Amino acid sequence: MNEKVLVGVDIGGTKCAVTIGCPKNGDLDIKDKASFPTTDVDGTIRNIIETIKMVLGRNRLTDKDIQAIGISCGGPLDSRSGVIMSPPNLPGWDNIPIVDILEKEFSVKAAVHNDANACALAEWKFGAGKGTRNMVFMTFGTGLGAGLIIDGKLYTGSNDNAGELGHIRLEPFGPVGYGKAGSFEGFCSGSGIEQLARDLAKERMQMGGKVSWCPDGDLSGLTAKKVAEALREGDPLAKKVYEISARHLGAGLSLVIDILNPEMIVIGSIYARNEDVFKPLMEEVIGKEALPLASKVCKIVPAALGEAVGDYAALSIAADIQ
Repeated sequence: MNEKVLVGVDIGGTKCAVTIGCPKNGDLDIKDKASFPTTDVDGTIRNIIETIKMVLGRNRLTDKDIQAIGISCGGPLDSRSGVIMSPPNLPGWDNIPIVDILEKEFSVKAAVHNDANACALAEWKFGAGKGTRNMVFMTFGTGLGAGLIIDGKLYTGSNDNAGELGHIRLEPFGPVGYGKAGSFEGFCSGSGIEQLARDLAKERMQMGGKVSWCPDGDLSGLTAKKVAEALREGDPLAKKVYEISARHLGAGLSLVIDILNPEMIVIGSIYARNEDVFKPLMEEVIGKEALPLASKVCKIVPAALGEAVGDYAALSIAADIQ
């Protein structure tokens, strides 16, 4: 392999991954990947460095073949200084200068972004948003994170807090997400759908009715996936849960459309798997709430990279380094 490679490092609460890949004809050719458990700070950093060298070595590459290193990690972090700042899922990672550490070790440029911004770069460079200049990416997974591409660049805000759409309050009361009842994340996330389903199921059971996804009345094992399965089987209460989420998705996206005027909004995970359920009600609300000229130019599409987005994310950070 004679071409320079990009190196991606994904730092998670339970495991980390190192990926190498090459940009090719506007796409990304992923060459290899290795994962290992996240341990203490020093041990994990040591494993990151050793794993990068190991993956390079088994592909007959050396440090000199690296073009750039991208690091994806949960926030908070400071992308400008390259410092990870005490993410809740990474105990002990207090002001760790991860970019400086890897730049000194490998003598190449590196950069770090939070996972939502990394996924936004991935979908923009190699997925559904390829070719756009103004794009919003939304995770719609366990939580609701977002990344903003504005005028052909990732926009992170004054201190990396841009795109925290999940914190917007859509209702005075409602499911709790991002520490706020009635928030966008509360209505449009896996945890929020689970809360909605639990509340509606309680109402039904207290009135003597039965609920297909918890026939024995036990709500402890309830998940958004279980509600989605009931939805696919035609359960009317599961349909009601997703209708509530879909209408609030439309309300939240109307704000995004009016404020940012994007040409595309790319939505992942739960929306991508259930677009047929979400889209009609979401579009109905957007038609009533958003500015017509802004909504007319905005396409709302499911994420294209699917489960592979994690492999693309950190590599996309490396590909974006100037």
